[in-house]
Amino acid sequence: MSNNNDLPMTIAEKVFSKASGKPVRAGEFVFADIDRAMTHDITGPLAVDGFYEIMRDKDEKKVWDPSKIVIIFDHQVPADSLNASANHIMLRKFSRDQGILNYDVFQGVCHQVMPEMGHVRPGDLIVGSDSHTCAYGALGAFSTGVGSTDMAAVFASGKLWFKVPQSIRFEISGTLPEHVYSKDLILHLIGDVGAEGARYMAAEYAGPTVQGLSISERMTMSNMAIEMGGKAGIIEPDEITEKYLQERIPNFELDTFWRADEGAEYYQVRKYDVSDLVPQVACPHNVDNVKPVTEIEGTKIDQVFVGSCTNGRFEDIEIVAKMMGDEPVAEGVRLLIIPASRTEYMKVLKAGYIEQFMNAGAIVESPCCGPCMGGSFGLLGAGEVGLATSNRNFQGREGSPESFVYLSSPATAAASALTGEITDPRTI
Repeated sequence: MSNNNDLPMTIAEKVFSKASGKPVRAGEFVFADIDRAMTHDITGPLAVDGFYEIMRDKDEKKVWDPSKIVIIFDHQVPADSLNASANHIMLRKFSRDQGILNYDVFQGVCHQVMPEMGHVRPGDLIVGSDSHTCAYGALGAFSTGVGSTDMAAVFASGKLWFKVPQSIRFEISGTLPEHVYSKDLILHLIGDVGAEGARYMAAEYAGPTVQGLSISERMTMSNMAIEMGGKAGIIEPDEITEKYLQERIPNFELDTFWRADEGAEYYQVRKYDVSDLVPQVACPHNVDNVKPVTEIEGTKIDQVFVGSCTNGRFEDIEIVAKMMGDEPVAEGVRLLIIPASRTEYMKVLKAGYIEQFMNAGAIVESPCCGPCMGGSFGLLGAGEVGLATSNRNFQGREGSPESFVYLSSPATAAASALTGEITDPRTI
């Protein structure tokens, strides 16, 4: 790719220029070509209904390009109700009729599966009918969540209207201290910016600290851009990105075009030095209600949930395993471990961590969203307190509206599972 526009561009402007076939700037409205579309078992049925409504007068009711659509079951798997079973049956039939790739209940959480299975490339414009689709920005794509009606339009036409977003650039420097991770970093940014501080903007994460993060850690950062109101969370692709994609896409070569131009115009540039950052915790009932762990140590907990598309990868679960060692889960605490995908589950299994967790009194589940959005199991009851490595702690998010959810890194979750109360992992 090359920039035919004389003016320097952000990554978002470059992606939308490609997708609309002309140079565009932030603030312009475009009718853009979609590179990839994803839907899952909760939002998919509404999208399918909408698609057939759009196509009702057409003789041939076919999607625009079945090779560019992916369906994944992850929210209610295996089916936990007759309604869920009916949704699965409907989407299986739609996939067969249309020739669409359907991972069904077997592969894991959609936002882990999409990049893991090679469906994401730098410079792609990707939409998913789930708000955390922004996770794929970890690989240099512009990926964003859309509603089921919008997804129906994409199924029919392969296009969608967008307002090209402004970008807010986060330049991060410094070395993360021991037991402080990218989850602590993104919680710190969200707490600083606020839940609407990057509303309808592309968050660009940059700087030497971000460049030193693994893809797993980058996915955590991009995944939670929506929690500051962001439309997308993008990290410039580099050699780490290239290595990850070469393992998944034959003959992949990185195009350095998909980096922000020097002199690109930003809504705001925010700079942080994280050398002294301490573990962070988002307190009920908002993700931007962030405090240092030292301020809420001693808060009693009933359940710890390690998993989700935010922190359910092998690297996250390994942190928990190494911190816990041979120690048991604290009496009266339920520890749920849910790897984000089948691939990640097998890594955990082969490392011997599942046996370790089971011996410690934990519960290890097959890959799925689990309790992350009040799912099929692991729900908190009235008055109960949960600590999760997931991305949202809204009232009722993980069960009863009278429960309380805190968010943390896997390290803080592991330390807390051992003690039965929110605990600074640096003390373990």
